[in-house]
Amino acid sequence: MLRVEVARTAEERAQGLMYRTSLADDAGMLFVMPGDDTWGFYMRNTYIALDMVFVDAGWAVAGVLANVAPLTEATRRIDRPSRYVLELRAHRAAELGLVPGARLDVRWLPRPAAAGTP
Repeated sequence: MLRVEVARTAEERAQGLMYRTSLADDAGMLFVMPGDDTWGFYMRNTYIALDMVFVDAGWAVAGVLANVAPLTEATRRIDRPSRYVLELRAHRAAELGLVPGARLDVRWLPRPAAAGTP
């Protein structure tokens, strides 16, 4: 099981995993994109190598970019549309069997309450 941060807003997606120096085996970030497209990602200010798992609207893996080098501005994408992109530490996607056609079982947890909210 993974517990991942969710980047829903344009600001959260732009920040992504920038400036992090490590990522636990059970951690990652799920980018919720505004629609289906061939989304491009880069590694500006991202200090750890990542796997990028592109996922379609039905939660099937559309493609995986493995061991993407850190600190690059080259845009990385696959040639199939996706709705979500799951970023994990490098090599983790293969360890989890996340290959094209695999399906993710996603369970949404409640968002934490804002500070000062009961």
